[in-house]
Amino acid sequence: MATLYVNPQTGSDGAAGSQSAPLKTIARAIARAASATVIQLAPGTYSAASGEQFPLEIPSGVKVIGSETNKGSGTLIQGSGKFVSPSAAGQNITILLATDAELRGVTVTNLDSRGTGVWIESTAPTVANCTFTLCKREGIFATGSANPAILDNRFVENSAAGVITAGTAKGVLRRNLFQNTGYGISLQAQSAPLIVDNQILANRSGIVLTGSSKPVVRKNRIEKNTEDGLTAVEKSLPDLGTAQDLGGNIFANNGQFDLQNATTTKIFAVGNQLNPSRVKGLFELGNVTPTPTPTPTPGGVKFSDISTHWAKDFIDRLAKMNIVSGFPDGTFKPDQSLTRAQYAALLAKAFELAPRREATVFKDVAANYWAQPAIIKANRGGFLAGYPDSTFRPEQNLTRAQAIVSLVNGLQFTGGNPNSLSVYADRALIPSFATDSIATATERKIVVNYPARDKLSPARDITRGEISALVYQTLVATNRAEAINSPYIV
Repeated sequence: MATLYVNPQTGSDGAAGSQSAPLKTIARAIARAASATVIQLAPGTYSAASGEQFPLEIPSGVKVIGSETNKGSGTLIQGSGKFVSPSAAGQNITILLATDAELRGVTVTNLDSRGTGVWIESTAPTVANCTFTLCKREGIFATGSANPAILDNRFVENSAAGVITAGTAKGVLRRNLFQNTGYGISLQAQSAPLIVDNQILANRSGIVLTGSSKPVVRKNRIEKNTEDGLTAVEKSLPDLGTAQDLGGNIFANNGQFDLQNATTTKIFAVGNQLNPSRVKGLFELGNVTPTPTPTPTPGGVKFSDISTHWAKDFIDRLAKMNIVSGFPDGTFKPDQSLTRAQYAALLAKAFELAPRREATVFKDVAANYWAQPAIIKANRGGFLAGYPDSTFRPEQNLTRAQAIVSLVNGLQFTGGNPNSLSVYADRALIPSFATDSIATATERKIVVNYPARDKLSPARDITRGEISALVYQTLVATNRAEAINSPYIV
């Protein structure tokens, strides 16, 4: 498989397209690409200003790849061009995908009026690990007899929708995040995709069905949408679960209804977690599994200071598992630093801490010190060690690097490739003792960085919110918790 390299800063469209002599534009690489060619993009902005000609039409068998590990952060394709759709007339689009074309690891933005990021017209391409944001209409539009695989993408802050399907489009939408947009997913005409394992959160509406659309909807989390979780109108007929094939969807905290059926046909929605009082219209719900009620925390039913905090979901879920708790005033203090003693106490709640070695006698941890039992357990379990002078330094703040190393060592994770550290802009700051562990944690999706996912800040003191995110991700990695689709997971 041939590879053409593109770099909008250092490339030249007269160059060879090699790693040392990259092309400047995707358009030039497409013109030179035969089937089975990989077009590898360097970080940067690909726009009309850098010489791109839109729409970019990616041919069959060609892969355009940026950085899949961070879902295209820093590799931006921004622009718009005219496309006359055989089924939907004139459109403003950024990218057109042919059958067997692949788009991976880029960010796509279309700021043109009614702009679409990717258009899929009666083809079967793959779009994976990309970010679609700030498109003036939708991130992806699939129509005609399209049959795409739309996998592991982020659709955030697009004006009309994350994904729209029309015509007789099918395909699969799997493990995507739809957040803060108009409709998360909009289904029109006779489209009938499989919608599975997505996080559809805080949009105007989660899924809206019109026409005669008939999707299969399984194992999605549809939550906190300001209007409805799922709405069906006209002659649409979704399959939300049957007695033989349970839905497995979670509907929670949507503004008006979790499910609304405005058609005259009964919809089967068996085997989902929802509140029947938040369902409107004709549904066959079967035996409903109620949406879990949050477990009260020591600080009250909810922590009063995390409602808009980036780590809220991690903190809430650990609180429900009785792994973290708040303060008597009802706060969690997510941005407060964490001491090594406090961390030991957290480990004792989160893990079994079976002894794997003899305990170290720390000269600065007295027998009556409040965290002494937890420190001993964490030390014997392989999570925490002391310093060469036989101290533990319990009141010293824990750093981010120390936290990651501790979790990887304690859980005996191995096998990290140092090349994985290339996703971090500040990788030169990673101490030598931590490189293998941080590489391992990165590959297992344990590392969570806020506000910039490519900035690890290994020497900085870790906060209560940050350690909550890391600990929760280790539970996901060991199959003890469900994955959270956070944009800050590396």
